[in-house]
Amino acid sequence: MSEAKLRETICLLARSMFDRGLTGGSTGNISARTADGGLLVSPTGTSFGRLDPGRLSRFDAAGTLIDGDRPTKEMPLHSAFYDTRASTGAVVHLHSAHSVALSMMPDVDEDNFLPALTPYAIMKLGRVKLLPFFLPGDPAMGEAVRGLAGKRSAVMLANHGPVVAGKDVEAACNAVEELEDTAKLAMLTRGLRPRGLTDQQVADVVTRFDVEWDQ
Repeated sequence: MSEAKLRETICLLARSMFDRGLTGGSTGNISARTADGGLLVSPTGTSFGRLDPGRLSRFDAAGTLIDGDRPTKEMPLHSAFYDTRASTGAVVHLHSAHSVALSMMPDVDEDNFLPALTPYAIMKLGRVKLLPFFLPGDPAMGEAVRGLAGKRSAVMLANHGPVVAGKDVEAACNAVEELEDTAKLAMLTRGLRPRGLTDQQVADVVTRFDVEWDQ
């Protein structure tokens, strides 16, 4: 994909998520790897609904900002995924309401944040790690991701929002939307004893779709 097309795609997907209420105001950030090994990143303080392709922060392959506006303060989160997972081509972070609500529940599994309600979150995300609360912009968030040693493609920041890495920007956006949809299902059915997938069904999904799971 050309850089011009990638810029347009980032802004199109971000606008779509904003329009559907997946992240509001000036929240959320998104980045994608360019063909030359650099990065395009949403600027700080910008709205997903109004990103300008020509003003995206542009980093070269050495990590130096060479063009565009000042990048998101959550760059340590993005860099941690790119540095620890060679397959990462894009990272997206939202403040999506249902996933944040689920992160506040006292009985969620920190090592496997999403309940196994459908096969799709398993297929797109594997196990999601719930990380503790950090102040926004705290570099410690990136260090927490680095501490996972590349073993997770998605994390949930408690009381904050999900962060997902994908092979490209469309895959990352699809995966973070699946995370939010599954969290929504979990909140809608909370206390109703829903029939989720059995351990064997989860294992079948993991095997059939070659999911990174037992890590």
